[in-house]
Amino acid sequence: MKQAKEIGLLGENILDSGFDLEIKIKMGAGAFVCGEETALIHSIEGKRGMPRPRPPYPSVKGLFGKPTAINNVETLANIPALVRNGEGWFSSIGTATSKGTKVFALSGNVNNTGLVEVAMGTNLRKIIFEIGGGIPKGRQFKSVQIGGPSGGCMPTPLLDTEIDYESLKSAGAMMGSGGMVVMDDATCMVDVAKYFMDFIQRESCGKCIPCREGTRRMLEILTMITKGRKGEHGADALERFQGITQLERLAEVIKDTSLCGLGNTSPNPILSTLRWFKPEYEAHIYERRCPAGVCPELLVYSIDADKCTGCTLCAKNCPAASIMGAPKSPHYIITDKCISCGTCFTVCRFGAVSKS
Repeated sequence: MKQAKEIGLLGENILDSGFDLEIKIKMGAGAFVCGEETALIHSIEGKRGMPRPRPPYPSVKGLFGKPTAINNVETLANIPALVRNGEGWFSSIGTATSKGTKVFALSGNVNNTGLVEVAMGTNLRKIIFEIGGGIPKGRQFKSVQIGGPSGGCMPTPLLDTEIDYESLKSAGAMMGSGGMVVMDDATCMVDVAKYFMDFIQRESCGKCIPCREGTRRMLEILTMITKGRKGEHGADALERFQGITQLERLAEVIKDTSLCGLGNTSPNPILSTLRWFKPEYEAHIYERRCPAGVCPELLVYSIDADKCTGCTLCAKNCPAASIMGAPKSPHYIITDKCISCGTCFTVCRFGAVSKS
């Protein structure tokens, strides 16, 4: 900005055109919900970052009550290339309905992480396996979550999906903030949905009931799904099953009735994983089993007597005192006392502890 002012590209009477332009950088509140345009306006004005109903739209009544055009930084970054090369050049890149390029933050279980810029219409397979270098440690691709915390998860059969707004929406994902998190076959999709729902619930501004209460209830249901039978009392099991039966319907209601984009898209992690990874949900619900071996309370630990040397390391480190056995003799785990913390699995030097 300083350089632009020095050479006359910012400020008053730019290049003797009579046109004035000043740019001011304003530090926002930092909340995730401030990505929503009206919440962002409130944040810039020094108010609490909360969305408001529309109309009036910001183009009519925006920042400090004045008509306001709101653009993403990525949109503004395209302007110099557009001015330099013309609209025909820009329109030649991408698909019929999604023009130009898109920057993604490629992360997760992929060899090459970082920011990647690709033409609209590039398929997921090329981004993940050619640009990203594939999945590390010889593991298999399982899913990619696109669009940030409230984006959707896309499975292996959709790897050839072309990146554009319409294709992603039909698959239950979205372009969103350009996040692209790759997951391998050691990932539990129920746990992924719970992780993102925890983030979304904490970032909800709390203004509208569907988002404030609905996201909390969805998180509670997901937490119940990933819990074992230990500690259940009375009608806990019935309440768990009732919550599960309401999960998809609750997600649809929140999607349709929330005030802003955060609430509208908050059920995406649940709806997309339910759609593409339903067998994993069924294993958690009906069998109390996590196929990926990720959810701690659904894991069962055991000690192989043939491999155990009786070093007592597992017993000494067990916080629940659930491991018994004499020194230099095979040990065993008392299942009813085990809290599935995994400490024994971590400290065992002989591979005698297994989890299932």
